[in-house]
Amino acid sequence: MTAPDTRAVRLGFGDVVRLGLLGISTRKFRAALSALGISIGIATMIVVTGIPAASQRALLDELTALGTNMLRAEPTPDQDPPVTLPTDAVARVERIGPVTGAAAVANTHQVVRRSDRVAPTEGSGLSVLASTTDLLDQVNGAVRDGRFLDDGGFPTAVLGYVAAGRLGIDRIVPGQQAPQVYIGETWFTVVGILQPMPLAPDIERSVLVGWDAARQWLGFDGHPTVLYAKAREDAIDDVRAVLAPTLYPELPGLVRVSRPSDALAAKRATESNFSALLLGLAGVALLVGGIGVANTMFISVLERRREIGLRRALGATRGHIRAQFLTEAVALSALGGLAGTAIGVLVTLGYSMYQGWPLVVPLLAVGGGIAGAVVVGTLAGLHPSIRAARLTPNEALAAA
Repeated sequence: MTAPDTRAVRLGFGDVVRLGLLGISTRKFRAALSALGISIGIATMIVVTGIPAASQRALLDELTALGTNMLRAEPTPDQDPPVTLPTDAVARVERIGPVTGAAAVANTHQVVRRSDRVAPTEGSGLSVLASTTDLLDQVNGAVRDGRFLDDGGFPTAVLGYVAAGRLGIDRIVPGQQAPQVYIGETWFTVVGILQPMPLAPDIERSVLVGWDAARQWLGFDGHPTVLYAKAREDAIDDVRAVLAPTLYPELPGLVRVSRPSDALAAKRATESNFSALLLGLAGVALLVGGIGVANTMFISVLERRREIGLRRALGATRGHIRAQFLTEAVALSALGGLAGTAIGVLVTLGYSMYQGWPLVVPLLAVGGGIAGAVVVGTLAGLHPSIRAARLTPNEALAAA
């Protein structure tokens, strides 16, 4: 007679999942409450990371508008002989890898007057600057009225905000004859007035003319006096280090390069503070959810000791019991994590739209919410599942 096979039956993955979901499907209300606990924790994590992230993006956009990625280079003053930047300075700087754009202005040393009847010695105290056409992009400037300069070589001018007030030209009216100013010995037609530019107060007090127009009408020699450059923020210090040697390789120390705006330090501090705050809030939210799942699983083990004893008496091993309760804990947490992630994303998007902020939902928070729920469920269900597996059939049935 053949001896019976007493080897333990191995459960497949599908069987383990069905056993784990059995406790959820037979106790739907309790499962819903347990999932609600973890979903609130995950939704809280998404909200406390998503809403500050959207607020942070809005703040960082404002800080970026302050010129956190802008550098200014100019010859050191009071040099004998004076230092002049090369005529191809803009092209040289644009060849630096992290640089995203460059523009230049140059003092033409001309006097601007409202009329040719005014004596040259009685100018308005304004500078006349030759400008490249992409200057506003590099200094975050904007035109208030009219348009900016083109590269056609025509005698046109754009007034800085302060310069327009001193010259008595407050706006450009479409369809009406444009005002004119007298620069050197030539009439220039005013085609635009700039908005205030706190990053470049010298431009606010200047009259800008085109680069080619300055050469043709004002005797400009083509050497810039100030160069503005924008670079990637992560490489701003490296660009600053090579900017002077690029512009004046003979004696780089004779070129003065501005430090990055103080707003860049504020921006970096903001990013760091937000990251630390969000990490702490996310950790607290997950901890709360994990405690809820652990408490639910402990109660489930106590209430289901009869079931555990019966299954052990029918041949279930400790590993089967352990896998059943651990799977149930992970399933509860995963369902709560999915629900919490959906709720958190919807709340974050709705609040961001209400505030007019950029729509930002950190993908790390979304993926981390679901993965964190699974991890928390595993940790929360580990001890209850081990405790359930340690019960012998006699102990479980006797205590039931």
